[in-house]
Amino acid sequence: MERREPKWMRMNSWLNRKLQGAWRRPKSLDNKIKKQRKGYPPLVKSGYGKPKLVRGLHPTGYEEVIVHNVKELDSIDPRRQAIRIARTIGLRKRIEIIRKATEKGIRVLNATKEAVSRIQEQ
Repeated sequence: MERREPKWMRMNSWLNRKLQGAWRRPKSLDNKIKKQRKGYPPLVKSGYGKPKLVRGLHPTGYEEVIVHNVKELDSIDPRRQAIRIARTIGLRKRIEIIRKATEKGIRVLNATKEAVSRIQEQ
């Protein structure tokens, strides 16, 4: 699904370098974004939501499933789902999971460079 919503900006992030561009809700009384004045970035509102069909999906269009071991790959549908390996998994088990997933045609969203290079060596 293409991105339809605007890029949300924090007030004065375009003027003050130390302010990051990440969205912060405007709270002051005189804030121009809060007042929705012409010429200022848009205010975040519920009407900018994504369509229900694509809500909660990964940007690739797959449904994300967190995997902790090789056995959990059996319940994955490769056409609809992609896996994300849990952050607590070490390199040895990560290599096994990536190898089995590629055999079954399952997409891995967070395959590390180190794990992929070790698989190619073997």
